[in-house]
Amino acid sequence: MKFISQIVLAGSLALGLASVDMKSVSAAIINYAFTVDSPTKKGQGFFSFDDSSFSNDSIPEAIATSVSFKFDGESIIYTEENDINYPDFPIVYSINQTSFLGLEYTFNDINPESFITYEIVGNNFTVLSSTSPNTELFSGQVSYQKVPEPTTIGGVLLVCGVVGILKVKGTSIKKVKA
Repeated sequence: MKFISQIVLAGSLALGLASVDMKSVSAAIINYAFTVDSPTKKGQGFFSFDDSSFSNDSIPEAIATSVSFKFDGESIIYTEENDINYPDFPIVYSINQTSFLGLEYTFNDINPESFITYEIVGNNFTVLSSTSPNTELFSGQVSYQKVPEPTTIGGVLLVCGVVGILKVKGTSIKKVKA
C-alpha cells in the first residue's frame, strides 16, 4: 500500500515538473555542446541560440551566441567574436525551425605565425590555408549533443530525491516496528 502511494507521489511530481519544463521551452534558448574530431586536431565547444529568432529563409538560420571552443591540449579559447564575419556569424541553421542541422563558424588560428583558418559547417570540420584560398589542409567531423535544460535536470533530481527519502523513511519505520 505504501509502495502505491510512493508511485502516485512520484508520478504527480513528474507530471508537475513536465508541465514546468513545457513552459520553459517557450523561453527558446537552446544549448549545444559539440566535438571536433580530425586526424590532427580534436576539440570541444559549446554554443547557444534563440530558436525564436530563426530567419524566414528556405533554410532558417539564427545567430549563435555564447560560442566557446578549445582544441585539446591548447589553452586558447575561441569565441563568437573570433568568427571572421562577426557579428553576422557564427550562425546555426535548421530545417523548418525544428530540426537542428549545424553550426557555421569560421575562425583564424590566433597564433600570428600561423596562416591557418578553421571552418565548421554542419558536420564538417576543415582546416584551410589562409595564404592560399580554398587550399584544404585536412578535414574531420563535428558531432553535436543537445544540453538538457536545468529544469529537466532539476526535475529528475527532485523526483529521485523524494523517492529516496520515502524509501529511507519506510525502511526506518520497519526497523522501529521490529
